[in-house]
Amino acid sequence: MTLTPSHRPVLADEVTAKLRDMIKSGEWPLQERIPAEPELMATLGVSRGTLREAIKALAHTGMLEVRRGDGTYVRANSEILGAAQRIYREHTQEHIVEVRLGLDTQAARLATKHATAGDIAEMRRLLSVRHDSWNSGDYAAWARADWEFHECVAKASGNPLLHQLYASFGGVFHNDLLRQQRNDGFNGLPTEGHDQLVEAIEARDPEAAVATVYRNLDFCADKSPSN
Repeated sequence: MTLTPSHRPVLADEVTAKLRDMIKSGEWPLQERIPAEPELMATLGVSRGTLREAIKALAHTGMLEVRRGDGTYVRANSEILGAAQRIYREHTQEHIVEVRLGLDTQAARLATKHATAGDIAEMRRLLSVRHDSWNSGDYAAWARADWEFHECVAKASGNPLLHQLYASFGGVFHNDLLRQQRNDGFNGLPTEGHDQLVEAIEARDPEAAVATVYRNLDFCADKSPSN
């Protein structure tokens, strides 16, 4: 989507919608700074006050972060992700794992019904990246591949709302994995909830899929520090 100048007065909610579309389309990537005020004002044909009102609205949802003297950054590509990231900071790790358990088990159950051959191939590819990254000591890549695997399962559930809710755990999950990795004796390549989960999805066995998710998250709960 390309922003075009407006030739009539634009209300703040209309500008908000346009900025939201830019974020959702990926034209403004996550963690990147959006164009400066003068550029946006000229492009949209709006006043500074109207633009700031729109940015403030998106900052309130958590999609944008305004950093004084530095600019405005994209922090989430939807209102639900932005709100979730703020909410998670207010709760303990135990509460987060309990909520994730419900999403993980339902995602696994549904994936046994809806996952395609392409979904399963992508899961196996991500597990291969996870394995190689752990063994090479690239723990950032290991954590990223691990998270992308779980999100791939959620996407394979065929329920876009579940996938969107699950994706909101991304930052929390990634940081917790890196904390766990520093623990003595930590096993970064458990088969529970990973290789065994893919096997259960491929076998179209929902009970086995849910059982292996439980074993994996029990392990995560034991290794995660409480807030």
